[in-house]
Amino acid sequence: MTPDDYCQQKAAQSGSSFYYSFLFLPTQQRHAITALYAFCREVDDIVDNAEEASVARMKLAWWRGQVDLMFDGTPDHPVAIALAPHIKTFGLESAPFYAIIEGMEMDLDQFRYDDWNALKEYCWRAAGVVGDLSARIFGYTDARTLQYAETLGLAFQMTNIIRDVGDDARRGRIYLPADEMQQHGVTVDDILDGHHTVAFEALMRQQTQRAQSLYRDAMRLLPEADRRAQRPGLMMAAIYHTLLGEIERDGWHVLNQRITLTPIRKFWLAWKVWVGGGAGLIRRLSA
Repeated sequence: MTPDDYCQQKAAQSGSSFYYSFLFLPTQQRHAITALYAFCREVDDIVDNAEEASVARMKLAWWRGQVDLMFDGTPDHPVAIALAPHIKTFGLESAPFYAIIEGMEMDLDQFRYDDWNALKEYCWRAAGVVGDLSARIFGYTDARTLQYAETLGLAFQMTNIIRDVGDDARRGRIYLPADEMQQHGVTVDDILDGHHTVAFEALMRQQTQRAQSLYRDAMRLLPEADRRAQRPGLMMAAIYHTLLGEIERDGWHVLNQRITLTPIRKFWLAWKVWVGGGAGLIRRLSA
C-alpha cells in the first residue's frame, strides 16, 4: 500500500463530510487534502482512543517529531510521507500542524470551557488552522480567503460540537461555554446525565445562532475572485450547514443520539455546489 493509498483508506473509512468534497478535485490537490485530513484523523484518534493520557501525550509528541521530519523531507509515517511533497507546492507551514497537535493536547488537559473566548481558542486549534491549510491547497489569490477559511473552520467545529454533545459527555467532555450554561440554568450533571429540557434547548439555540453567525461571516469574507478555487470548502459548508439545520429541526435531541446525513445526501449537496459554483449557497448563508 502506498502512502497515498493509506491516506485514501483513512479518509474513506471515516465517512466524514470532508471526504465528499475531495472527490471532485484534480489529482494533486486531492492527494494533498486527503493526506491533510488523514493527519488530522491520526492525531485525533490518539486522543479519542486513549486509555492513558500519558501514553497519548507520548504519541502526540512523536507526531511533533514527524512534522519536523516532514518539513526536513525525511518522514517515515505514511501520512507524513504523503504530505511532504505538497509542502512546497502549496506553501504549507509547520505552525498550523503544531497547532492541530496542541488542540488535541487540550482534549487531554481540559474538559470544560469558561466562556466563548476560551472555547474559540480550542476551535481555532482544532479546525480554524485546518481551514487555513485547506484554503492554501485549494488555491487563493486574496489574503481575505485565509480569513474566510479559518472562520468557516470555526463554523464547522461549532456544528460538530452541537452534534456531538452527548458523545462528548460520555467521554467526560463538555464543549459548551460554562457561563452560558449557567445563564440558561443547565448544569454539568444535566449534560452528563442526558437530561433534555427546555433550558437545554435554549442553550443549544444560542450555540446554533453562534454557528450560523460564523457561517455568515465566512461567506461575507470570501472574495469573489477565489470562489471557484474554494468550491471544496463551500461543498463542505453546504453539508455541514444542512446538518446544523437538521439538528435544529429535530429540537436538538443530541444528548442520546447522533444526527447525521446519509452518504447520498452528502454527495448530492456537494455535487450541486460543484456544478453551480456555490453562488446560491453564498447568498443564502451570508443573508
